[in-house]
Amino acid sequence: MYRKTASALKVCKTWVCDTKTLGNTSLELQHRRRHCFSSLSQPGPNASPKVPKMGDNSSSHVTRVLFCGPHFPASHNYTREYLQCYPFVQVDDVPLESVAAVIGDYEICVVKNFRMNSDVLSHAKSMKLIMQFGVGLEGVDINAATKHGIKVARIPGGATGNAASCAEMAIYLILGLLRKQHQLKISVEQKKLGEPIGDNLQGKTVFILGFGNIGIHLAKRLRPFDVKILATKRSWGRLAHDSSKSEAPSVENDCYADLVDERGSHADILKFASKADIVVCCLAMNSETAGIVNNDFISVMRKGAILINISRGGLLDYDAVLTHLKSGHLGGLGIDVAWTEPFDPDDAILKFPDVIITPHVAGVTELSYRYMGKVVGDVALQLHAGEPFTGIEIVN
Repeated sequence: MYRKTASALKVCKTWVCDTKTLGNTSLELQHRRRHCFSSLSQPGPNASPKVPKMGDNSSSHVTRVLFCGPHFPASHNYTREYLQCYPFVQVDDVPLESVAAVIGDYEICVVKNFRMNSDVLSHAKSMKLIMQFGVGLEGVDINAATKHGIKVARIPGGATGNAASCAEMAIYLILGLLRKQHQLKISVEQKKLGEPIGDNLQGKTVFILGFGNIGIHLAKRLRPFDVKILATKRSWGRLAHDSSKSEAPSVENDCYADLVDERGSHADILKFASKADIVVCCLAMNSETAGIVNNDFISVMRKGAILINISRGGLLDYDAVLTHLKSGHLGGLGIDVAWTEPFDPDDAILKFPDVIITPHVAGVTELSYRYMGKVVGDVALQLHAGEPFTGIEIVN
């Protein structure tokens, strides 16, 4: 059931289990984690599995976890489901505008798309850990968190399936543009058959801008389409094999030939852009990559080429994209991320028929979110029991 809580100034939704207070010894926690997780491993996202009642415990301390904002709702819903056997862990989600007012009551904060700045952090008097439900921490002032003695962490890929999900979304956007998704819908509505005429992915040249975890998964999935793959990367050294630190499949220095036909560095991005029929942006967002796909970049792309972005909206220069859509030089735009989110549905860019936008769902899959909900839940249990954190990567 849900109930309002005073600790969150009556703006939180709190999941309360119909169980008695549980013990918090390491052995009991491990046993109950296994019990609860096995009971949740089968149901789908709307399932409400029955939870057996647990025994008494003298401890009354509650560990509180705050999720910021209403977006990506499966993040807090799946975390609640995973923790429903543990009433000593409270999971709340509050509106973005209420975070600063209530954050002082919480030990763990999952930021999602909230901008965690120094002003908000100054109110986080009980905070032990700020984390992302995924990998992107560009919205967190890590230096300010460090000054306040708060750890900041991401959930590295490992078994989450996030990179694979994003790679699949990139292929969906590519195929949707090549096969003219919007025009297909119109033909169905107008009862037309055999039109529009689409294009094949086979034989195309695809430039993967940023050959990290997502780029590798994308290349593996593009290979069966018989395409030529170009890729750029800051360093082509050996990728990490530690599944707790990387989503990347095991790829050694000499094995890139199986995935990439031509590889380069940052200095080669314009040259590769000029050769490609499709450019897929997979870069991490930082001060060096912001606006990297600008007017110069798009101008050297082949006329009619397709641009895909599944990373962060700020990697693309908005004005450059709009200009080249208007001129017809850019043949299609497929984006799962936008310059501002949620993106204005009346924005000029969305008026073009060869534009597909999805609502930041590339990594939002059952596999990925169930796994990350488990990670957040385990971290909360570990904090409650005074155990070391596992399954996350501390960045400060």
